[in-house]
Amino acid sequence: MKGVSSRIYQICSPGARAGPAKPPQPTLLLPMRKKLLCLTFMLILTACENAALKTTELSPTATVSAETPLDREIKAFLEKGISTSERKRQVAAIEAAFARRTTPHRSRRLAALCFTKTLGTTFMPFDLAEIALAETGGHSLSAVAVSSKGALGVWQLMPRRARSHGYSPADMENDEKCAEAAVRELRSKLSMAQGNLERAKKLYCGQGPQADAYLKKIRLVRREMLNDMGRQTELVAMGDSGTRMR
Repeated sequence: MKGVSSRIYQICSPGARAGPAKPPQPTLLLPMRKKLLCLTFMLILTACENAALKTTELSPTATVSAETPLDREIKAFLEKGISTSERKRQVAAIEAAFARRTTPHRSRRLAALCFTKTLGTTFMPFDLAEIALAETGGHSLSAVAVSSKGALGVWQLMPRRARSHGYSPADMENDEKCAEAAVRELRSKLSMAQGNLERAKKLYCGQGPQADAYLKKIRLVRREMLNDMGRQTELVAMGDSGTRMR
């Protein structure tokens, strides 16, 4: 019995427990670790946002990509000291004249072509617009207009002449290609007329009484567009005067 009692004492005694004492659980450190992790994540996120913002501010690619070929062409003209203000004034008058013969949307599009397709040439927008009005002004400036002789498109090029400038007859139903071909045709007639633009426009039609009547029509539509431009100038002047009076 004595041996049993001493054995029980050894087991129950605190000093007799086997193994090292367990360290205390770090329950107080867990909230601090969570806070540190959150703070680190917020700092990383802020740094990424700032980097993206700086990249956006410094990178000019968005501005460059938004620049159209027409913008670059106009900029090149301005850098050479060539003013486009007169061309723009003409386009507004052309649009007004075209709008009396076709839809507003189509008049804007054709007027814009008169501007863009004469850039870099000796011609002004009026020159291309006059031919369009003289040729198909009485037919709603239709892209599918065909004359009794077989001339095609808004600017009425004969199939043979269209091919000579690198276009097919079917291309003449495309306003942009037809305008390009018309500019090339007028340039060739200007060379034949030895630089006389009015005579070149007459040759665009041909020769004889029909060409004489065509030239008269050219002069009439030019007067119409000049009147439109004069009215627009008056309106702008009246607007400026009203602004100054206020």
